[in-house]
Amino acid sequence: MKQAELAAETRLSVASERDIVRARMRGRAMAVELGFPAVTATLVATAISELARNILLYARRGEIALWVLERGGRRGIEIVAGDDGPGIHDVTRALQDGYSTSGRLGLGLPGVRRLMDAFEISSRPGVGTSVRVQKWND
Repeated sequence: MKQAELAAETRLSVASERDIVRARMRGRAMAVELGFPAVTATLVATAISELARNILLYARRGEIALWVLERGGRRGIEIVAGDDGPGIHDVTRALQDGYSTSGRLGLGLPGVRRLMDAFEISSRPGVGTSVRVQKWND
């Protein structure tokens, strides 16, 4: 991802189902404030929900950070989901549709990658995981 100007940071703790809903709602509201169409704002909320659910499911607690992006007259949103959990042992495999270590559908990370305009993941077993995504209002 190219560096863009970041402003309006919001950090949300994720440690319960309620936190997932709160993060999802805040991300959707931020996208609407940025002028995203309702459908795109819902895609942003869905990505946040998936990322927050992974935090809760695999690491038990973590954080969702949201930023407003501005570059060349364009506005967007950046979402960073981070945790200090067990990490992902095989990131390549975790990004394949249908792969899951929890018995779920295995669509979370691959789905988030498809929904967003930019996707980066960094994970180290025993250290944690960070996922950074961006969506631009075109």
